[in-house]
Amino acid sequence: MKKQSNEDLAASPQIVTFDAIMPPAMAVRAEASGVKRASLDVTTLLALSVLAGAFVAFGAIFATTVSAGATDMPYGVGRLLVGLVFCAGLIMVIIGGAELFTGNNLLVMAWASNKVTTGAVLLNWVLSFVGNFVGAIATAALMFYTTQYTFGGGSVGLAALSIANAKTSLAFIPALTLGIMCNALVCVAVWMCFSARTNIDRVITVVPPIAAFAAAGFEHSIANMYFIPTGLFIKAGAPDSFWKAIGKTPADYPELTWNNFFVGNLLPVTIGNIIGGSIMVAAVYWFVYLRKETA
Repeated sequence: MKKQSNEDLAASPQIVTFDAIMPPAMAVRAEASGVKRASLDVTTLLALSVLAGAFVAFGAIFATTVSAGATDMPYGVGRLLVGLVFCAGLIMVIIGGAELFTGNNLLVMAWASNKVTTGAVLLNWVLSFVGNFVGAIATAALMFYTTQYTFGGGSVGLAALSIANAKTSLAFIPALTLGIMCNALVCVAVWMCFSARTNIDRVITVVPPIAAFAAAGFEHSIANMYFIPTGLFIKAGAPDSFWKAIGKTPADYPELTWNNFFVGNLLPVTIGNIIGGSIMVAAVYWFVYLRKETA
């Protein structure tokens, strides 16, 4: 049998495959993505981060609306629906292109390979966190003025208040550990997207881990930048007619304060998110697939 020359091989048709990209190649893609994200200019990074905060807020709006009145169904079923619809937020981030602080914890892979500096990683995290906050809380403020919280006889607002009050009632350790579990799943979702070849692949990939964390009640710092301020805005500014409709008063939500938002929730959840994403996902996959390249 005649052996093909290099010229013959070059001239032969290339094999096209739609198989998913395997983990070793995913690690290389994740590393390259980290280098690219760390090199974004400040203006672009902030603009894309504001978008990401708003996109996650849209997912939170969807989840809050669906959860209105969900107490009438079995707990697990209601949580499943909330988890599934919340996925819309991260799908918009992945497909639309935006900079999400929690997903950017995967920059640790490029950092561990000495391809980006510590300063570049920290700057990306700070700016994406700030931009996410602006996008999420601005969306919360805009939603308050839509009075959408009065829909369903006030059931949407009641759901928003219940969600926010529950989050600000968490003790430090539960908030921290719920944050760890949350971003482990978020970063697994982003990591698995590096195996995708099409947007359909990415959507299908994102849903299971994101639905899992939202359904389980884990804590996501950026989502909480929408959930908790929304409750705070309603508590401070909703008219008497709203409170009469839901049979509650602002005094029924004593834990819902700005201090409990920033110190009691956002601080421990953010720390937990960094641990879950940077160590439990990024560092582990770097160790498995990329450490030999830098040895």
